Amino acid sequence: MYDNICKFLAETFSSDFASWLLGEAIELTELSSSELSLEPIRADSLILLQSEATVLHLEFQTEPSATIPFRMLDYRVRLYRRFPSKTVRQFVIYLQPTTSELVQQSSFVLEETRHNFGVIRLWEQPTDLFLQSPGLLPFATLSQTSDRTQALQQVAQVIERIPNKETQQNVAASAFILAGLLLDKSIVQRLLRQDIMKESVTYQALMEEGREEGREQGREQAQREVAIAMLQEGMAIEVIARITKLSIEQIQAIQSADSSQA
Repeated sequence: MYDNICKFLAETFSSDFASWLLGEAIELTELSSSELSLEPIRADSLILLQSEATVLHLEFQTEPSATIPFRMLDYRVRLYRRFPSKTVRQFVIYLQPTTSELVQQSSFVLEETRHNFGVIRLWEQPTDLFLQSPGLLPFATLSQTSDRTQALQQVAQVIERIPNKETQQNVAASAFILAGLLLDKSIVQRLLRQDIMKESVTYQALMEEGREEGREQGREQAQREVAIAMLQEGMAIEVIARITKLSIEQIQAIQSADSSQA
């Protein structure tokens, strides 16, 4: 789910991400991973954006992984094969604080081959950086701050001032989900207005993910996985039922089973 939220933000607010990572507010469009013939390399967390001269490759990670350096090299070679004249900028963005040395790795080395890529650990980034642009607001709570509750309060205040209703809904929903990585759900629910989020297209995106997974693994299992993710984020059972099309009784049963395994 976090992959989908980050992908949604990067594609919807591409100029905000370009300003942050590339240093210029250029408009970027989505680049389909199918153009790179990515199979059998895992591509579910891959985010590719492009302009006429540049490709921006992003990987958002909640957990460190030893496979990241090779994946970055593999993607870079595939991008060169497809776009030999374009500049490619690659970033791995870690969402949760960790002491693992894996999040320090910014290169892949094999004998005489060396490939470097950017690494951003959000908990080391200044909070103010993310309060300046709507597309970056949801990351503010995960940034370098001694008081994450206060950071979320700042995010909520900025969201309230967003004039466009659709943008406000989408940013609020994204902030709600990402803040749940590090803050207690009751705090997130108290500070972010849930009525703003209910019409957000990010909810629709989650349901679309469920439909796609259902075609591959069975619709009911996909709906259950989406429901579990939403329960873990503290969303109301009635809202989950409306989005997943599961009955309230089914969701309550899922909630009981998930609690017993915790």
